[in-house]
Amino acid sequence: MKHLQDPLEAASYIEVVLEEGDPKMLVKALTNIVEAQGGIDRFPAQVKQCYEQLYLMLSEEGKIEFYCLSKLLDALGLQLAVTVKLV
Repeated sequence: MKHLQDPLEAASYIEVVLEEGDPKMLVKALTNIVEAQGGIDRFPAQVKQCYEQLYLMLSEEGKIEFYCLSKLLDALGLQLAVTVKLV
């Protein structure tokens, strides 16, 4: 998982998972990236809270809402994309 420390690798990984459309895979991918970055405890409290909320959303009933956005964008000829943030 060390390769997921590289933002380009992490972005590519998330892109593939988003294309699959499986919320459980997205949860696992995000967890893998967070762990590769040193674990959730190294992030500020606000980021931890967002991660936990997203984890719950994708793990439970909310998963449908997240992927409904993806399906709507697809119908509009658009897609979600993850890119490396320019600093």
